[in-house]
Amino acid sequence: MSRAAPPPKKSPWSFVPFVLGGVVIGLVVVLAVLSNKPGPFDPLAEADSADPPMANIPGGTFIMGSDTGPDDERPAHAVTLRPFRIDVTEVTNAQFARFVKATGYKTIAERTPTAEQYPDAPPERLRPGSATFVAIECSTDPRTWDTPHPPWWRYTFGANWRHPTGPGSDLRGKMKHPVVHIAWADAVAYAEWAGKRLPTEAEWEYAARGGLDRQEFCWGGEKQGDGGKFFANTFQGVFPHIDTAADGFVGLAPVRSFPPNGYGLFDMSGNAWEWCSDWYDSGYYRISPKDNPTGPDVGEPDGGMPQRVRRGGSFLCADGYCRRYLPAARDKNPEDSGASHTGFRCVKD
Repeated sequence: MSRAAPPPKKSPWSFVPFVLGGVVIGLVVVLAVLSNKPGPFDPLAEADSADPPMANIPGGTFIMGSDTGPDDERPAHAVTLRPFRIDVTEVTNAQFARFVKATGYKTIAERTPTAEQYPDAPPERLRPGSATFVAIECSTDPRTWDTPHPPWWRYTFGANWRHPTGPGSDLRGKMKHPVVHIAWADAVAYAEWAGKRLPTEAEWEYAARGGLDRQEFCWGGEKQGDGGKFFANTFQGVFPHIDTAADGFVGLAPVRSFPPNGYGLFDMSGNAWEWCSDWYDSGYYRISPKDNPTGPDVGEPDGGMPQRVRRGGSFLCADGYCRRYLPAARDKNPEDSGASHTGFRCVKD
C-alpha cells in the first residue's frame, strides 16, 4: 500500500494578498463615504440674484394701538400715513447673502466686541456671538430665575446669521428662512444698500393689519381658521420646554409658509421679530403726532441702553407667556442686539 504524498507546505506570506485586498477594499469604501460627505456650506454661493418683491400699501388713516392691551399699546389713536411699498416677506438668508456677497459686510454678531464698548464684561466674554434660544424646563416667573435674563437665552460664541445655533450649524436647506441674528444696525446697513429703509412703527402696524380695522390678529378676529388652520408660526406646547409644532414647525419656518394678510404680506405675525426705524418709548402714543409719526427723538433706556422698536413676534410667542405676535403688540431691544429669532423687512417711499 503506497503512502499518500504530504500536502505542500504553505508559504508564511500566503495570506498577504488577502490582507492587502481587504485593505484596498476598505480604503475604497472609506473614500466613497468621504466623497459623498457634504463639504462646508457657503451661503454666498446660494445668494438670491433677484430683487425681493414688494407690495404697494395705499395711504390712509387707521387706528393704531389698543385700549385693551399693555400700557405701551395705549391709547388707541388715529394715524394717517402716506403711501409706501414694503417687502412681501421678511428678508431671507438668500437675500441677505446677496448683500454680503456684494459688500463684504460683517454683522455685529461676527465682530469681536471691545472692552470700550462693554467695560463691565469679563475679558473672556469679549468674543463674537449672539443670543440663541435653548429649550429648557423652567418657570416663566422671573422671581424663580437665577439670572437677570430669561434662562432660555444663552450668549453663544460663534452664533451669527451664517451659523444660527453656533459653530457647526449652517444654512443648508434654510436659504428661504428669514435671516436672523440681525442687529438694528445690520438691518439699516442692508436697507441702505438696497435703496430702501426700515419701516416706521406706524407703517409696520398699518401694513400688518392688512386693511382690517382694529382686529385682534393680522388676519381677523379668530386665532385659527376652519379645521384648526394656523395663520402664523408661533409656539404651541409648554413654553419654553416643549414646542409640539402643531403649526407644522419647530423654530423658524421658510417665508410664505402661512397665508398672507389682506395686503399680500407674509409673516407679519410670528416667525421672526422685525426691526422698525423708531426709538422705543412706552408712553409715546400719548404724544404721537397724527400724520406720519416717526417715533420719539430718544429711546427709553432699559439696562442703561436706549431701545429700538421690534414688531411682529416670533416662533417663540406662546399664548401662555407672550402674545406679542398681535399687530398692536410692541417690543424693544438695543441697537447692537441680535438673536436667533430677530430679523427684518424693508420699505420704500
